[in-house]
Amino acid sequence: MVPPAVFAPVHDHVTDATRAPSFIRLADNMVLVRFETLKIYAALGAVQALLSKGTVRPGDTLVDSSSGIYALALAMACHRYGLRCHIVASTTVTQTIRAQLEILGATVDQMPAETNLRLDQDRRVERVRQLLRTHPGMHWMRQYHDPVHCLGYAELADLVRLALPARRLAVVASVGTGASSAGLIQPLRRHDPSTRLVAVQPFGSVSFGSERFQDPEAIIAGIGSAIPFDNVRPDLYDQVHWLTFQYAMAGTIGLMRSHAVFAGLSTGAAYLAAAWEARRHPGRTHLIVGADTGHRYVEKVFARHRDALEPATLKPAEIGSLNDLAPPWSTMPWARRHHPERAQPGLAHASGS
Repeated sequence: MVPPAVFAPVHDHVTDATRAPSFIRLADNMVLVRFETLKIYAALGAVQALLSKGTVRPGDTLVDSSSGIYALALAMACHRYGLRCHIVASTTVTQTIRAQLEILGATVDQMPAETNLRLDQDRRVERVRQLLRTHPGMHWMRQYHDPVHCLGYAELADLVRLALPARRLAVVASVGTGASSAGLIQPLRRHDPSTRLVAVQPFGSVSFGSERFQDPEAIIAGIGSAIPFDNVRPDLYDQVHWLTFQYAMAGTIGLMRSHAVFAGLSTGAAYLAAAWEARRHPGRTHLIVGADTGHRYVEKVFARHRDALEPATLKPAEIGSLNDLAPPWSTMPWARRHHPERAQPGLAHASGS
């Protein structure tokens, strides 16, 4: 039976509508919080804080590097508050996102294709530095390092508590810049310090010590990093899952087949990890953070749906040390440690399956 219509507010700007999440129950102890673009919380919270402090003023230019969804969120926030926007875009930014950025008035520098994520990120950071030398009045948003990007997620934490009252939670999220995880888990833990935070990472990310690996098939935007990010707080995480592109793809296609949810690759990876976590911890509700829709993965993921592995047949290797880390899927208790241990030197590099 279709539920009766409820009152819907009329928003003054599209950013208010965009940041409104949908909570979708996938199982008794699994809930997806789905966004058109999660990073609208980071961009709006940061811009509002900078304006209130007088750090930036209407008419100023904000500049940053992005692989896609933060760029669009920042351009929308700038549109709302009368700011200019300059994006140094990753090679992974699609023509669809680029067109939206340009229509919103953003200037876009898109980097040429690189062979790996580190080269792409290093080139983008150097381009931002060049811009600042030429235009010192620009404000560098530094989404990877400035904790101001965590502030907007306190509102999301309030919405989670309203949607899932009196439930013991485990948040399962791709790490990326670290801002969403830190911004969400800290206010949740003020009410329940036992709330778990589960990280999802690709092989090759420095954030949790898997940089000796390479996954040759794809850059999984929004999950990992080839350079250290100050906003990634390892001490906040209880468990880490590392997955290859093929396993993230299995979760993404499986999420759509089982629940009709068209979501991005990072959401699919989190769904696969959360399903395993939910079986291990049945007394907790596992909240999967669905950062964006699947539109930018149509060709690389959804068009290949017939090749996707069956999620029910997949399980991780449970490890106790980074020395034992291996593709295609490993998981390890992190126990809120401050820094990743390092695998012993001399271990062979491996590639994802």
